[in-house]
Amino acid sequence: MAGLERCEYYHGLVDMGSNGIRFSITDLQPPTARILPTLYLSRAAISLYDAQFTPSSNDPIPIPHETIERVIKALLRFKSTCHDFGVPEHQIRIVATEATRKAINSQEFQNVIHEKTGWKVQLLEKEVEGRVGAYGVASSYANVSGLVMDLGGGSTQLTWIMTADGEVRMYERGSVSLPYGAAALAKRLEAAGAKGSKAYKTFEQEVMGDLSDAVRQIDIPKELFKQGEGLHLYLSGGGFRGWGFVLMSQHSIRPYPIPIINGFKVKEYSFQDTQAVRAAVFDEDTPDIFRVSQRRASQVPAVAFLVDCLSKALPTIQDVHFCQGGVREGMHFAEMEPMQRKEDPIVTATKAYARESAPEIVGLLLSALPTPSPLPFNTALIQAFAQALYAHAAFPKDVCAGAALRSTSTGFFASTHGMSHEQRAVLAILLCERYGGFRSLSPTEQDFYHRLLQLLPGDLSWWCVHLGRVAAVVAVVYPAGVIREQRLDIQTTWAATKKGNDKVCISFSFPTLARVDEMDEALNDALEQVDKAGKKKNWVAGHGYKVEVSIGK
Repeated sequence: MAGLERCEYYHGLVDMGSNGIRFSITDLQPPTARILPTLYLSRAAISLYDAQFTPSSNDPIPIPHETIERVIKALLRFKSTCHDFGVPEHQIRIVATEATRKAINSQEFQNVIHEKTGWKVQLLEKEVEGRVGAYGVASSYANVSGLVMDLGGGSTQLTWIMTADGEVRMYERGSVSLPYGAAALAKRLEAAGAKGSKAYKTFEQEVMGDLSDAVRQIDIPKELFKQGEGLHLYLSGGGFRGWGFVLMSQHSIRPYPIPIINGFKVKEYSFQDTQAVRAAVFDEDTPDIFRVSQRRASQVPAVAFLVDCLSKALPTIQDVHFCQGGVREGMHFAEMEPMQRKEDPIVTATKAYARESAPEIVGLLLSALPTPSPLPFNTALIQAFAQALYAHAAFPKDVCAGAALRSTSTGFFASTHGMSHEQRAVLAILLCERYGGFRSLSPTEQDFYHRLLQLLPGDLSWWCVHLGRVAAVVAVVYPAGVIREQRLDIQTTWAATKKGNDKVCISFSFPTLARVDEMDEALNDALEQVDKAGKKKNWVAGHGYKVEVSIGK
């Protein structure tokens, strides 16, 4: 696509939040719009919330002239950046939330911005802010079903959400907004005094009461409560993201292999262990925590207070999911057509790397999984794998497996918005095995391989090894990813070993070979690796199946 035509899909957005101002340019071309490709991201560390208070008083003041000047300079810099990228002027907007909405001189502030930049400020009402945040969360995963909380600097929003086939359902009024953002809580707690004091307990009861009222008000649909299980909780906003990065640093898998907060998941008991999070942040022997700034660290006591209150006010929670979705993601996702929203992000992200016969390759990969039984992978993952199968094929042999292994965390697909950490780990292991797996990795990558495997539940890790090795056979037979004639047929069934255990029987047939012994070294090696995956010594963490490979014409 020519440069000027491409620019038609560029959208600039200023998210003027309470803790900082975020600038972004997003490419919303239809083929990849679902994953919100980012061309430019920047942040100005201007806290409009803090600017409205003096160190000696909790009474709000107007946004100072000096702060307004800093905002204008940052906006004019972004205006210049948008011009450099060719963003159409009518596709640039400023969205403001709590701190601007509640400012004593809010209208004056907005007027100055319009006068100096030519841009009008779109001021989100508090319920709309929650709705936009919920759409941002919806963009963060292929499907979302549960409670949503967005923790900003000045306020927090609570709602419920369910997504299916590109449609997004949520509380009819959008959300309930409460004045308990991370910065606002810090100020209120400072005024309340020591934990255990009368003022502290009074404030605690106030927050728990408001949270309980909010839960009743949003009227959570019964279908969100799975039998015998708790709700899923989806968290966005800077305060919660900081909390998530602390939990990531304390994860049982250390160092945690995926440095991306979106898609990170923990159990309810880990999320609510406020003592452990406090200790991790304030222990003098603890090294600096990745992505936890000094400001975020200073807000940990306030977030811990809110988490303690949530544990008492919310219904039973099962899993807690962290999301990158904010105003940028929410605004763009809300304006998409349902057909775009229903796309699975992992499929959209790999589409650009697909070879001509990717659909036929999907069929071959599916035939390597025995039936009848539940598929260990959903069809979106199989499709994404087939599309990405040749993404690293032109790399030097020394780095193919390593580059594939890193592709979902720091490589081609790292910036994909909407993938869970489990999806990232599955695709990475599949692609790595397609290029030889662990034996083809340099020593610097081998530990990373094992840590990714640990992210996968049950025997899913073994199935990744199995399917990745079958894909290596497919890639040898069809090196261009183009199927002009049937050179390979795969049939897979279950059988029983002599001891009565399940066994995977996989048959590879090569119709175009005159004799089976004409197979070359590369094909023989790929087939041998499929067989070796079934040896008990090669199972993953005790999970696996015996594999019986047969070869025919």
